[in-house]
Amino acid sequence: MSDGADSHLAAAYGRLLTLLADSLHVDLFLDHIVRVAAEVVTPAVACGLTMRRDGGAFTVASSGDLAARGDEIQYGADEGPCLEALRRGRVVEVVDLREDGRWCRYREHALRLGIASSLSLPMTVERQTVGALNLYATQPAAFTETAHRHALAFTDQATAALTVILRQADQALLHQQLTDAMASRSVIDQALGVLMGQQRCTATEAFALLRQASQHRNRKLRDVAAEIITQVTGESPQPAPGFVTPRQQS
Repeated sequence: MSDGADSHLAAAYGRLLTLLADSLHVDLFLDHIVRVAAEVVTPAVACGLTMRRDGGAFTVASSGDLAARGDEIQYGADEGPCLEALRRGRVVEVVDLREDGRWCRYREHALRLGIASSLSLPMTVERQTVGALNLYATQPAAFTETAHRHALAFTDQATAALTVILRQADQALLHQQLTDAMASRSVIDQALGVLMGQQRCTATEAFALLRQASQHRNRKLRDVAAEIITQVTGESPQPAPGFVTPRQQS
């Protein structure tokens, strides 16, 4: 690993620690994890974070549309690398999806989306796999040995920081924050669908428009998305289903 790569990874650790010291709000922290992971583990195009919910799984944060849609394909098919990592608690790599015979229902749709390789890493807290960090790339064999090391090292650090948050946060507050994170993702997805229909654009272009509006108005992405949905439907966005933590399941 080069000195430059080491410095980049060290800076990422520093950013996680700073956020941990500044705020214990879970959805902010989860959003930070995926964005930094996509920067640290090159050449990942996007990163998504899957967490358990009601015996199933849900994407609570994503750094871009490719990760959000790649995760959703797996939930619909009930199979795929991120679900494998979540269920088995082990790292799952797809070197070349075109030649990978696993998860046939996922494979067909993911290839259409442009996913060529991926790396899914479990996040284990108190001996329970509570989530999986999913890195997607649009070229085969994207994750080199160096990328593997970066991904493993960053996931270990992110999991350690998440463990601190889970231990310190009040369980009722934690439940609400995770529910809010899911609700935000649901509202944003609904708004993207509206923009795609109105502007006749792709999901990636719609996401860029939504982010631009958020920055221009200096408002949260979810608030801008909710406003779009309300303007079109005349009703407020529907809430996402509730989140159940591993401790609540046991």
